[in-house]
Amino acid sequence: MYKSIIRPILFRFPAEKAHHLTFAGLNLLSALPLVKRMMKARVPKVKSTNLFGIEFPNPIGLAAGLDKNALLIDSWEMFGFGFIELGTITPLAQDGNPQPRLFRIPQDKALINRMGFNNDGMLVIAERLKNRTSKIIVGGNIGKNKITPNEDAASDYVKCFETLYPYVDYFVCNVSSPNTPGLRALQEKGPLLELLNVVQAANSKKEKPKPILLKIAPDLTAEAILEIVDILHESKLDGVIATNTTIDRTALTCGAERIDQIGAGGLSGAPLTNKATEVVRLLRQHTSLPIIASGGIMTADDAMAKFDAGANLVQLYTGFIYEGPALVQQILKRLPK
Repeated sequence: MYKSIIRPILFRFPAEKAHHLTFAGLNLLSALPLVKRMMKARVPKVKSTNLFGIEFPNPIGLAAGLDKNALLIDSWEMFGFGFIELGTITPLAQDGNPQPRLFRIPQDKALINRMGFNNDGMLVIAERLKNRTSKIIVGGNIGKNKITPNEDAASDYVKCFETLYPYVDYFVCNVSSPNTPGLRALQEKGPLLELLNVVQAANSKKEKPKPILLKIAPDLTAEAILEIVDILHESKLDGVIATNTTIDRTALTCGAERIDQIGAGGLSGAPLTNKATEVVRLLRQHTSLPIIASGGIMTADDAMAKFDAGANLVQLYTGFIYEGPALVQQILKRLPK
């Protein structure tokens, strides 16, 4: 039904408009308790996954970026997600980059976005989390405001950590988005280690420290990825998310004219599948830390390839937009019961 009726209607609208229409529809749907119960009853039961002290009912998550502001925090469980990741969340609310900033490339089953960390800010999102009714596992993906210089970035991450600490189950430090100027410079060893150590220092003061992960770009060289592994171990992080979107356009078939028309932004979807899987594989060869795979999971086979490469959990974004809720169930049917 989604691919034959709902998606064709949504794809008639600009991508960001369709996103808002979808959220409005899901809000209405999730307000019907009977519908929620019926949908949850159809979700296949699988073996749970225990990772960094958290019991995940299943290893399929919603990636950061889709529900940035916790607007549907009580709805995602009915589609079968075992966890969701909010954000990227910044201390201050910000509008992000000018529209249009989200583009579909249907022939490549891809999206390009340059959203720019648009979100309602940590205080508003914390309040929504405080009032939620769902018990779904929640990750808080945190970043810096655009106006914050890189030398002060750590303070933004700590502010988000302190504000969201009571309401999320784990944290992700996002230094890999291509859409905030200068952000990826924080992936360099010196600045990254300093940032992570500051966040870890705040975490260590808590009676019950929360797991902290790092989200990395798929565009790093093998040498840079191995350096990231060293940083993960040195800063005693709990895991890594591989990967964010890519700035590479070589896997697209839509043509140079369309690529130039869209312009800058991070590419996600099918063109990222193999690149993201190879990053997971390289990470697993050099670390035993938990890996959450994100990037180009468009089919159940793609998800299984990520697990085979060494991922412990997977996250969906573009695949969910193109394939709909059926993708979650297709993956669940392939997992151990």
